[in-house]
Amino acid sequence: MPKKSAAAPAAPEVNAPPEDGIWPRVTRELADDLAVDALVRDRAGKPPFDEISRLREAGLPALLTPPDPLGRGSDWRTACAVIREISAADSSIGELLARHYVLSWSGRFFGTPEKADGLELRAAAEQWLWAGSTDIAGAETGAESERGPELALTPAGGGYILNGRKAFAAGVTVADRLVLGAVCTATGESLIVLVDPARPGVTAEPAHDRLGQRLTGAGSIGFDGVPVPADHVLGAVPCDEHDASPFATLAPLALRLALVHVGLGIAEGALAEARDFSRTAPRTWAATAADNSGYADRPGSDPYLLLAYGELVAAAHTAAAVVEPATEALARGLLIGRELDVDERTDIAVLVAAAEAVTSRSAMHITTRILELTDGAADSLADGPGFDRFWRNARVLTAQGSPTHRLRDIGDHYLNGTRPPLTLRI
Repeated sequence: MPKKSAAAPAAPEVNAPPEDGIWPRVTRELADDLAVDALVRDRAGKPPFDEISRLREAGLPALLTPPDPLGRGSDWRTACAVIREISAADSSIGELLARHYVLSWSGRFFGTPEKADGLELRAAAEQWLWAGSTDIAGAETGAESERGPELALTPAGGGYILNGRKAFAAGVTVADRLVLGAVCTATGESLIVLVDPARPGVTAEPAHDRLGQRLTGAGSIGFDGVPVPADHVLGAVPCDEHDASPFATLAPLALRLALVHVGLGIAEGALAEARDFSRTAPRTWAATAADNSGYADRPGSDPYLLLAYGELVAAAHTAAAVVEPATEALARGLLIGRELDVDERTDIAVLVAAAEAVTSRSAMHITTRILELTDGAADSLADGPGFDRFWRNARVLTAQGSPTHRLRDIGDHYLNGTRPPLTLRI
């Protein structure tokens, strides 16, 4: 088990030039700190107020803003590395951070550069934690006309009144700002809006007893007559989503890739903890084969154990090798910005889809196999070393999206040259 830091990581000044390599160091310290009590916090399943405080102390909520001469912010590659390392220690907090980073770019994806600049400056200075979803249910299928949108905006007094209820995978109880996709009742237009969850009429209902990812602050939020000023509308989504700009459609790809890094972090964290456990764990089954003769003296020399770890490490390396080019491609796409064309977006989508498919399978395989390797370490899960949490977290995370559709898109593109759908849906 990693040693807890003697003191909480110091919070870097938001406008102070960071030292070279400060983010890896700060992230490592925070990850070590989170790893110490990750199992205890997972079993308690409380809202992540303390964890968010730790993130703020480390300055991580303000990381993913465009770098400037003052040294504020960093780039997408760094953000992904942070997500991955935090997720290895505590994947719930990794998912919170992943969704926060993507949603913090909503002003750039859907609004004007001027509005995005002002929004990001304030968000960085105050270290907002972003939550919500830009996904608008039924936008592509016409289902809204049958049951109505989950969130509806009614024009009033130069702005809007927001009503409805929506479930979210993270941040329900701890977010400072919500980014939401809602439908205007007067025009049918889909709008992306910014809402302060502290406003009257906003009520949060946390999810309880989740199988995994228990500390993300998942749940649902209700909106009852919540005013939304006109300047809190970040932008509009075209009626036909396929008319959206290629750059705007990077938003769901960015979220999917960020969650891929969470999944990869889960696999790597499980492997690291299992390695430490296997080095010192007493033998739990009798020796029946000659190959096991040295196991009593050196548990780590068991040939079958070595074979199992070799397989799992190879699976983790394979996933990482697929994730890296997807991360590089998305980072380049974000730098290109509004000049991104459809073909460039297609290349990014294919790489992200491949990363999703490979990582989801690797994460489930690795966490399941580790449960088998550590089986018998305790009579019950409550008394055990806690490796079940990695499997539970991987299961909940990968269940959020099936790789089947992604693989079909890859195959269609490879065989027929068909572009993956240009869409804002997850």
